Amino acid sequence: IDAALVEQALSALQQQPTVLQTNYQDWSADFLADYIVNRHHAYVHKAIPEITSFAEKVARVHGKRHPETLEIFYNWQALASELTLHLLKEENILFPYIKQLANHNGNMPPPFGTVQNPIRMMEMEHEDAGELMHTIRTLSSDFTPPEDACTTYRVLFSFLAEFEADLHEHIHLENNILFPKAIELEANQIIK
Repeated sequence: IDAALVEQALSALQQQPTVLQTNYQDWSADFLADYIVNRHHAYVHKAIPEITSFAEKVARVHGKRHPETLEIFYNWQALASELTLHLLKEENILFPYIKQLANHNGNMPPPFGTVQNPIRMMEMEHEDAGELMHTIRTLSSDFTPPEDACTTYRVLFSFLAEFEADLHEHIHLENNILFPKAIELEANQIIK
């Protein structure tokens, strides 16, 4: 084996970016529901108190000089409250039903008629959460701290940007993958 060719091939491999793409479409609905709870819901539960603490402190310390921090805090509180209730509904009502459907245990009719009813509600709540997050992004000038921002201020904006990115992926997985799978599973079980 020509050592120069091996080195050249290895060098070429190192030049190529490694992109791992997860094909969530291939996942079963019950596995995806568990993934969303364990990855995204766990993140939201952990992040809410941390971000709330930072947002409250920044608003209290910088609110007079930067009144937008007060608005960011109020919008964050609304978002945190809404998401807390939203996750409870998903974890205790919708996702258990989806998991029953995935395991062909959806023989008993759900108390909400069809899975489309709570899905419609969850999608409306996703819209509301997205609007609140967009308002926070706008108020924070795309999470860009002002020149006189302290470390806490900068960390808050960093946390908010991270939270928004997670929220977008979280909502995408539910609206575009999990919910259509649930509707299809229910339709297939009703037909049989």
